[in-house]
Amino acid sequence: MSRYRPFSEALAGFRSITRPSVPAETRQAEALRSMKNFLHRLLTITRHPIRYAKPMLRRSFLNTRVRWVVFISKSWKDKGKIVGLMGLKFINYMSAVHLFYEHVGFVRVVSGPSMEPTLGVHGEYVIENRLSYQLCPESIARGDIVTLRSPLDPFRIVSKRVIGLAGDIICVDPTGTTAPSTEHVIVPKGHVWLMGDNAAMSRDSRLYGPVSTALIQGKFVARVSSA
Repeated sequence: MSRYRPFSEALAGFRSITRPSVPAETRQAEALRSMKNFLHRLLTITRHPIRYAKPMLRRSFLNTRVRWVVFISKSWKDKGKIVGLMGLKFINYMSAVHLFYEHVGFVRVVSGPSMEPTLGVHGEYVIENRLSYQLCPESIARGDIVTLRSPLDPFRIVSKRVIGLAGDIICVDPTGTTAPSTEHVIVPKGHVWLMGDNAAMSRDSRLYGPVSTALIQGKFVARVSSA
């Protein structure tokens, strides 16, 4: 006699202990109820952040005190190990944040009069998307607001609007301030033409000409709030 049960019997036994089938309507209702509860809690926390932050801060403070007491009671060798592990975790965390900021995107604070009225003088919190540009540089389109290293100061990040792409014929200065309004140029390959929305207070391609796409860091996708 075989010591193993037939597969059909094992499968029947497995089915008998699993959850009985639930109608699709019931599953949809449960999912909708869970989503409503989640949104309700999220909205409540957003409206009353201090009320929810106090218990979390209190628990965090108590946990920190307990950890500190435990840390003090350990030997110097164990203390060194704990400090080393904490330092390693901190370095890993900062490295992850740096990589995310450099290659994916982040919330950036921009200020200055050159992009008025789109962006305020005293600063705006905006979401910068770097990943899509790094994966597909051709995603930059006319009208996009991009961030780039300033051609005048490579240590400074500025934001301008894309007016023309490679091959476009662009009027150098429609305002006629820095050049006659009848003067036009062809944007060379691998370059873009940039201008600030507030032309009177902006230093852009009218001053330094077409900008290499290698200087572009990313583009703004959404405004969060005023600084």
